[in-house]
Amino acid sequence: MSRRVKMMLDKELQISRIDERLYGSFIEHLGRAVYGGIYQPGHPAADENGFRKDVIQLAEELHVPIIRYPGGNFVSNFYWEDSVGPVEERPRRLELAWRSLEKNEIGIHEFYQWTRKTGSEVMMAVNLGTRGIADACNLLEYCNHPSGTKYSDMRIRHGAKDPYNIKVWCLGNEMDGPWQIGHKTMEEYGRLAAETAKAMRLIDPAIELVSCGSSDRGIPTFPEWEAATLMHTYEYVDYISMHQYYGNRENDSNDFLAQSDEMDDFIRTVVAACDYVKARKRTRKTMNISFDEWNVWFHSNEAENDIKENHPWQSAPPMLEDIYNFEDALLVGLMLITLISHADRVKIACLAQLVNVIAPIMTDEKGGAWRQTIFYPFLHASKYGRGTALLPVISGTKHDTSKHGEITDVKAAAVYHEEKNEVTVFAVNRNLEEDVELTTDVRCFEGYRILEHIVMENDDLKAVNTLQKETVYPVKANDRSCLNDGYMTSVLKKASWNVIRLGK
Repeated sequence: MSRRVKMMLDKELQISRIDERLYGSFIEHLGRAVYGGIYQPGHPAADENGFRKDVIQLAEELHVPIIRYPGGNFVSNFYWEDSVGPVEERPRRLELAWRSLEKNEIGIHEFYQWTRKTGSEVMMAVNLGTRGIADACNLLEYCNHPSGTKYSDMRIRHGAKDPYNIKVWCLGNEMDGPWQIGHKTMEEYGRLAAETAKAMRLIDPAIELVSCGSSDRGIPTFPEWEAATLMHTYEYVDYISMHQYYGNRENDSNDFLAQSDEMDDFIRTVVAACDYVKARKRTRKTMNISFDEWNVWFHSNEAENDIKENHPWQSAPPMLEDIYNFEDALLVGLMLITLISHADRVKIACLAQLVNVIAPIMTDEKGGAWRQTIFYPFLHASKYGRGTALLPVISGTKHDTSKHGEITDVKAAAVYHEEKNEVTVFAVNRNLEEDVELTTDVRCFEGYRILEHIVMENDDLKAVNTLQKETVYPVKANDRSCLNDGYMTSVLKKASWNVIRLGK
C-alpha cells in the first residue's frame, strides 16, 4: 500500500479535558424544527403533550447534553412573553427573520419540558436585536429566580413552581450580520452586550454568558469584530461564539473535504483575537469559545429563498431541509475531529440544527422519523468522544486539491477515557482514490486491545438515507485493525469515516 500515515499517541500528551457540551445541538423556531419536528399533536407517535416520541428516542440516542434555543435569527424579533402562559391566550406573530407565522404553541415552558425528556439542558438566547437589557433581565428572572418577584411569580402561575435554572445564555445572535433584525456595529453591540451581561449577572451570578462573535470566516468585519467587541465584553462573558457552514456548491468533492482545514484556521484566528484582547487588558482570564452553529448547509438554499420571497407568512413551511449524502457525513466527521482537536478552547459547540432543519434527524408528517447520513459521525463522537483529547503526532502522505493546495490524506483525533480505560481514534481518509495504512504507536497503553473498528464507507459519495431505505450507515470491520507490540495497524479505505476503540 503506497499511502501510509504514522500517528503517535501518549496519555501524557493531552490537549484538554473535553467539555461534554462540545456535542450540543440547536433548535430554532424555523421551518419544521418545532412544529412537525419535535411537536406534532395528533401524530401516531405523539405523547400526551404532543411531542413525537420517535424524535425523542433519536435525540436520546445522540446523547445531546445542551440545546440552543429559540434561535438563531428568530431570536432577534422574539417576544418571550408571547411564548408563556395559557396556550390559547398566546398571540400569533409575524416572524420577520424567516417571514413565517409564529403560532407560539410551543414556548419556553414546553421546550424546557421537552429537554427533560431528552436528557438535555437549555442554552437560552436573548433578543438584543429589537429589544435589550430590560427584556433580557426579565426573561432571566422568569426562568431562574425562585419566587417573590413579578416574573418569577408569573412563571409559578404558569405552572412551573421550580425555576428552570438555565445556566448558559447567548447575548443575541449574529449581530455582525446585515441580515440580522437589529444588526449592530461593533461598538454598538460591544456596549450593549457588556451592559446586558452586567445586569444579568446581578440577577444570577452563576450563569455563563456567550458574546456574539463572527457569523462566518468570510464576513468583512472578521476578525476585527472579535477584537473590538471583546474590548467591551471581556470581563463580563465566558465565551465568544463562532458560526460556520460549508457546502459543495461546485461539486468538487475532493476540495469539499478540505474545508475542515478552513475551520481549523478559523478557530486559531479567533483564539488569537481573544488572546490579543487578553494581553491588551493584562488579565489572567482566558476567553473560551462556543462554536454554537456548525454544519454542512447548501442543498436547500434555493427552496428557502423561494418560500421567503414568494410564499411568506406560512406556519412551519418546509425550509432548510437539506437531504445529506455520504460526503456530507465525511465532512461532518472532519469537523468533529477539528472541534475535538481544539478542546482546550472550544468548550461548547452546537450542531445546527437537530430536527428537520439542516439536521441529522428528519421526520415525515404522516410517517416516521429517520437518521440522516450525518447522524452517525455525530453519534460516534458524542458517545465515544468523552474524556481527554490527546495531542496526536501525525505524519504521512498528502494529495492536491483545487483550492486548498496540498492536504493530508488522513485527519484524526484521539480521546482517552481514563475511568473506562479506553482510547478512541476518530479518523477520516479524505483521499477519494486510494486506501491508506495508518500505523499508530500506542505503546503507552500497555495491556490494551482493540475493542472494535467501526467504519462508514460507500462507493457513491452522493448516497442518501430516506425513511424507506438507509444506504449510509456504520458497520463493524474489526479485521481492518490489528495490534502487535504496541503498534496498531489500520486500513482506512478511501473516503471513509473510522472509529477505532481500544481498551482493557
